[in-house]
Amino acid sequence: KVKKWFEKNKPSIVIIAAAKVGGILANNDFPADFLLQNLKIQTNLIETAYNFKVKRLLFLGSSCIYPTFSPQPIKEDYLLTGDLEKTNEWYAIAKIAGIKLCEALYEDHDLDIICLMPTNVYGKNDKFDKINGHVIPAMISKFEDAKKKGLRSVKLLGTGRPLREFIHSDDLAVAIFQSLKFKRLNLKKIFKNKLPILNIGTNEEISIKNLAKLIKEYTNYRGKVFFDRNSPDGTYRKVLNSRKIKELGWSPKISFKDGLKKVIDGRIN
Repeated sequence: KVKKWFEKNKPSIVIIAAAKVGGILANNDFPADFLLQNLKIQTNLIETAYNFKVKRLLFLGSSCIYPTFSPQPIKEDYLLTGDLEKTNEWYAIAKIAGIKLCEALYEDHDLDIICLMPTNVYGKNDKFDKINGHVIPAMISKFEDAKKKGLRSVKLLGTGRPLREFIHSDDLAVAIFQSLKFKRLNLKKIFKNKLPILNIGTNEEISIKNLAKLIKEYTNYRGKVFFDRNSPDGTYRKVLNSRKIKELGWSPKISFKDGLKKVIDGRIN
């Protein structure tokens, strides 16, 4: 089906944003799905893009590809320098395999590829699901549900101590669009003929506990918030060093508080 689609549409540019994704519970509970489905999605698309000789391929990875105890902020060079976070290693391994496939095609066949590694993404069209959603949409769903049902408390996973960096999907979209315009000769000079891997982050961090406070405020929930300390926290901190893409001309425009409030207001109204 992928091959037939390429034959019919003849794309000159391919952006691979498709993936099997989910929050910490989904990653922990369905490791085979996260590994198998992501390997199949990206391998089919990357190989077919190569066979059809597309002009440029963008492959989106994730900040979870980096080791659990990476020095902070995390540079692109830290890939494969340590152990992965256990709660999402299956997704991370699939994404790393995709990066390595891109690297092989870039070096062996000179395919024009850029790999983008965004931090945690949020936005209005996210998957708002208490179990399978990422932390922001899952948390918003819990507060909305508690408010609707008149519940006196909301239980959240972990200790609330971990720090996270988030990027609005609109800022990520701009980064993707600008990446399509980067001149290949400049990229080859910057990366010394190695596969371009670019972190995309905001350098703006917030603890999960403070995130919960913000979402509670923006959803106008009046009950109490409890953290289930028996649940996993995931990586304690993973802020990205996004110096390279910023030097190429991109920078985030949406502050986290403004972006989060806009997402929640859009759902309430």
